[in-house]
Amino acid sequence: MEKPLIYVLSDSVGETAELVTKACLSQFDDGPFDLQRIPYVEDKGTINEAVLQAKEHDAMIGFTLVVPEYRIHLKQEAEKHGVRCVDIMGPMMEAMESHLKIQPRLEPGLVHKLDEDYFKRVEAIEFAVRYDDGRDPRGISKADIVLIGVSRTSKTPLSQYLAHKRLKVANVPIVPEVQPPSELFRVDPEKCIGLKISAEKLNDIRKERLKSLGLGDQATYANLERISQELEHFNRIVDKIGCPVIDVSNKAVEETANIIMNKLRKDAQE
Repeated sequence: MEKPLIYVLSDSVGETAELVTKACLSQFDDGPFDLQRIPYVEDKGTINEAVLQAKEHDAMIGFTLVVPEYRIHLKQEAEKHGVRCVDIMGPMMEAMESHLKIQPRLEPGLVHKLDEDYFKRVEAIEFAVRYDDGRDPRGISKADIVLIGVSRTSKTPLSQYLAHKRLKVANVPIVPEVQPPSELFRVDPEKCIGLKISAEKLNDIRKERLKSLGLGDQATYANLERISQELEHFNRIVDKIGCPVIDVSNKAVEETANIIMNKLRKDAQE
């Protein structure tokens, strides 16, 4: 005896329709069932063939077609040939259109574009973690953006914020006693961003950091003379690279990130 068959039609990959159909089938214990996916439906001819196949095999059809013309045609053909046909996404989309008072885009495959966007974001976040704080200089050449600055200039939170915008960011700390990686002087200077800060603001930030760690604020880390040396060294490095510099003294991470993203957009247009 032939297994009950369900055809799944979609104008995209068809995963949404298949997942919903399988979820419904899981409620029936008398299986097994056969499920056949017909993806990328782009013409009425494919719809007609699918309906005839379903009729021949006494099958039903579940579908996710976002183009109204194709939805209507499939329903008409199915009714003409006595094939049971279920619109998986249409009623929900029509209800949303009525409730939201917004026209749907009627563009197949948007779920997968969202998935791709999600995975790009995850990849960028993992990149920011892997190449944080100069851990691996190989990330400099692979990055979309390289942040350069002394300690406590928000390099790490800024890297993570930009990563959520799908940008691969490496950051490199500038310390007088440590020679910057040679890769820093070989990449496109426009890809590097120096994070500048006033000595007084940095001193306040570092003192608060030491207090949060339960340490006194008299350490060299929060010493104005030492900070001035670090900032002078930073200035020499960014001058040598020839990269843009942003003063982050009184800027929130989001504000600095917007400046960087606007710069990238402007560079892309030129």
